Amino acid sequence: MGMAPDRFREQFHQIQQAMADVPLAAGPAGAPQFLYEKGYVLARESEAEEVAELIRDRFREEPGREEQVERVGRRYDPGGVARIRVGRGEDRDPWSDRDVTDALEAVRGRERETGRRMVTRNHVVSIAVNCCPGDEPVPVAPCRPPNPAVDAGAPGGGTVRVLVVDTGLVTDYDTHSWIGHVGGRGKREGEVDTEGILKQYVGHGTFITGLIGAVAPHADITVHNTLENAGAILEKDLGDRLLEDLAALGRWPDIISLSAGTPTTCVETLLGLERFMERLAAEPRTLLVAAAGNNGSDERFWPAAYAGQPEYADVVVSVGALRKDGSARACFSNHGPWVKAYAPGERLVSAFTAMDGTPVRYDYQHSTYDHCRYGSTYDCTCQFPPHRGELTENMAASPTAVRDRVEFDGLAQWSGTSFATPLVVGMIVNHMMANPGVGSRQAARDLLAGSPAATVQGRSTRVLFPPTWTPSAVQEAPPLS
Repeated sequence: MGMAPDRFREQFHQIQQAMADVPLAAGPAGAPQFLYEKGYVLARESEAEEVAELIRDRFREEPGREEQVERVGRRYDPGGVARIRVGRGEDRDPWSDRDVTDALEAVRGRERETGRRMVTRNHVVSIAVNCCPGDEPVPVAPCRPPNPAVDAGAPGGGTVRVLVVDTGLVTDYDTHSWIGHVGGRGKREGEVDTEGILKQYVGHGTFITGLIGAVAPHADITVHNTLENAGAILEKDLGDRLLEDLAALGRWPDIISLSAGTPTTCVETLLGLERFMERLAAEPRTLLVAAAGNNGSDERFWPAAYAGQPEYADVVVSVGALRKDGSARACFSNHGPWVKAYAPGERLVSAFTAMDGTPVRYDYQHSTYDHCRYGSTYDCTCQFPPHRGELTENMAASPTAVRDRVEFDGLAQWSGTSFATPLVVGMIVNHMMANPGVGSRQAARDLLAGSPAATVQGRSTRVLFPPTWTPSAVQEAPPLS
């Protein structure tokens, strides 16, 4: 099997299909690493008019262009974030957006004067962009136990509330007995397409919920399907939805589990999440545990990267992935000083579809590679198990594209920092259960302080292993032919 095309381009195509009403672009120019909404930028409400006028001043250099600039939205939201239209979205080139680039540049001088960021792109926050998750799911026999296995000895007593913000739960998820107690607004419709083929990433939220339920069987888990469009959502919409979800719960949970994010440019955070993050910091009983991303890079991945900022050091735990034997970083896992912990994240086994005796067909989207994309020499998920994907073979995803088809009947094996994250969530829950009165932030500090240290990419960091996780042997990959 030859080298597969750029996975980023394949996933761009997939997310654009799922978000058909939102034209997307890729950035930064020349070396795209993230997606964003074409023709719009974000600014704080308090600065929106100033930002819009600065952009108009720049656009007046071309007749008629300034008329495109206007704040959109039906109500003024003090302390919120405004969405400003800076173009008509007529340029369909997915790899650039001149309107947004020019709008950002128009405000740079004022930002240098104020010393802070005033305008940003409206990024796509996703579980999918740029090789995230680390691979596609692989069927597992229904007689096989999950890995980590359900921890019958996990501490109980008291209530620890976990909110999983993800793709929701598959129908009849409760056929997996160890996650039958999960509640919330998590179920989703339309899990298969018109041909009965399972849609991409549908089982992501179920897989994560199953991992938390296995590690911490007594956790009180609520699942919301915030990321139902191929696991993707615009950052402003995510910021709004998170606050709406928390209002619907009536109280902030002990832990929020979020296995999604995005890179940005080196000078941008997620302005669309700013108010949520400020509210989160002010809620001392709530901890955000977030996936570090699967780009095999030290570039910051938000919102996990907030863990590297002093004001959020106790508010966010960012989680990277260890390979299947637990001895080193998985090839796909992001890394850097902003990643606070690593946990097993390769070839885990959890709930994926309903275990009701009715197999569900799935077509692979991406082909595996003939060697590791990141230079690792073990049998990583870049290569094994080998399969051919529809998007790789034919970017138009035509019915005649060559792809491998499998069937799932309950369980899957899957890899990614998305799945290392719920293992850490479950371990924090158990520490809270075993130590009544200890809040989630203190529990995270205790857990990390008491965990072994390991060297990852030349840095000493903490590694966490659930007691029921079973490692598997690593083999050297075959040499390049």
